[in-house]
Amino acid sequence: MGLDRRVFLGSSAVTGAAVAWTGASAVPAAAAAPAPGPRPGRTYAFTVMGTTDLHGNVFNWDYFTDREFDDKAHNDVGLAKISTLVEKVRAEKGRCNTLLIDAGDTIQGTQLSYYYAKVDPITARRGPVHPMAQAMNAIGYDAAALGNHEFNYGIPVLRKFQEQCDFPLLGANAVDARSLRPAFPPYSMHRLRTPHGRDVKVAVLGLTNPGIAIWDKAHVQGRMAFPGLEEQAAKYVPRLRSMGADVVIVSAHSGSSGTSSYGDQLPYVENAAGLVAEQVPGIDAILVGHAHTEIPEYRVRNKATGRDVVLSEPLKWGQRLTLFDFELSWQRGRWSVASVSARVLNANTVPEDPKIVRLLSDEHRKVVEYVNQVIGTSAQAMSSAEGPVKDVPIIDLINHVQAETVKVALAGTEWAALPVLSQASCFSRTAVIPEGKVTLRDAAGLYPFENTLEARVLTGAQVKDYLEYSARYFVRTAPDAVVDPSKLTNADGIPDYNYDAVYGLVYDVDIAQPVGSRITGLSFEGRPVDPQARFVLAVNNYRASGGGAFPHVAGAKQVWADSDEIRNTIISWVRAKGRVDPAGFASVGWRLTRAGVPVF
Repeated sequence: MGLDRRVFLGSSAVTGAAVAWTGASAVPAAAAAPAPGPRPGRTYAFTVMGTTDLHGNVFNWDYFTDREFDDKAHNDVGLAKISTLVEKVRAEKGRCNTLLIDAGDTIQGTQLSYYYAKVDPITARRGPVHPMAQAMNAIGYDAAALGNHEFNYGIPVLRKFQEQCDFPLLGANAVDARSLRPAFPPYSMHRLRTPHGRDVKVAVLGLTNPGIAIWDKAHVQGRMAFPGLEEQAAKYVPRLRSMGADVVIVSAHSGSSGTSSYGDQLPYVENAAGLVAEQVPGIDAILVGHAHTEIPEYRVRNKATGRDVVLSEPLKWGQRLTLFDFELSWQRGRWSVASVSARVLNANTVPEDPKIVRLLSDEHRKVVEYVNQVIGTSAQAMSSAEGPVKDVPIIDLINHVQAETVKVALAGTEWAALPVLSQASCFSRTAVIPEGKVTLRDAAGLYPFENTLEARVLTGAQVKDYLEYSARYFVRTAPDAVVDPSKLTNADGIPDYNYDAVYGLVYDVDIAQPVGSRITGLSFEGRPVDPQARFVLAVNNYRASGGGAFPHVAGAKQVWADSDEIRNTIISWVRAKGRVDPAGFASVGWRLTRAGVPVF
């Protein structure tokens, strides 16, 4: 039996978006009257399936390499695989005994999603239906929380995607900046038909990430606000219980660690799912997103009730499907949760669903043709494989394009005389610029994120602090220790994208020293950097807005900003030059040392 979905409360005065959504069993109105309660001791079991951080992945395909996706763990990705898993679960449990939800970051991340936001945009008059909406509608999602990356292409694209979905996009802590009323439905309510005469009401509360306020400031400032997850959960969970919810599930685009990556830029915790479980009574389970980690089951004891709240995070990109298995019992005139458990299924155990493949084969073909356009040539091959531990030409290419772009933009301004530096990270260890023909996907593969470029003014002392903070990324390694390059990086779980190399300077990173005392020999044009000197730093908007909590940059003076993605800037640069030659931009600006001796 399928689930109907229909709006049942009034709309927001700000957005016209419904503030709640209900899915009910497809039964005649006359049959919807309350049925007699089952006899004591009766039980009912159902399963809530969950995905998160799909990031535009429909197929098990890597558009940057133009081949099937693969990684060291041989994971598979995409909604086509998820669809097969979902249908297997529905066949086992009975479709009417399941729900399917998502925890956000849906419409950004692949060239497929980029194409339908920018190249053939869904917002155009008579524009296409977004492939993610088509796939999720076909699979039969019941609700999805908003992720922070939903806002990357601006609110019009998000609103159009919302319009194209047959399920609600939930965000209890996404509110209108002026009225503080919900800008999206905060929750959805679903009825599951039981064999015992009384339906089970399942509420899904959606929570998104407060970091949107800084990461996508250009799109949301003055329009939307994003209060803390705990605050909004404490507001809505009692309301849902008073509305008769037998089960309350939170879909939270927020990790479980209780940490933030943007320092004190906002008074709210970025990864707050665990805190919500601990502090807000009345929640049975939380589908966790945002952190891109795999958590089959994690239990958090609620301080007020002493009951466990079950959390699960199904990795990313459609690599896993979470299953929350609920068992309810009829007690004292109502359904009560007797037990909850969680587990994940691996997408690499099943084939892609032919239904989804057929549905979106044309869209896939268009994007493959788009990314394989030739945009120039390269004098030699360049690879990012050693980018985390060495200053390699392919990262210099990103930095050179950024620095050159900023210099041109500042020409004729009061800032034109300041030297321009640039920061970049090794976003992908598999990026390659081949010798000979360079395609759009080769260039785009250097920069998989939709970041834009800014220029901020820092002093020499602040740049030094910035570099010291960045160098936390390396594992402290004694001068006489054996060097294994695979074990030198990602100290304390710091991801590759939070290690910045700064172009335009020369410096060593002494990994034998403690954090905070690693940058040595810092110089500019052959002279030690003056702590009082001023530099312009070409920096991406994520870092400039506090992402990664790097010091000084978020509070530094902005002297220029671009609205186009850095990825497009690189593509345009290659097209304009026609030929990429590392001899024109590559140099060894930084190196790893131990007690002054180079590691490599």
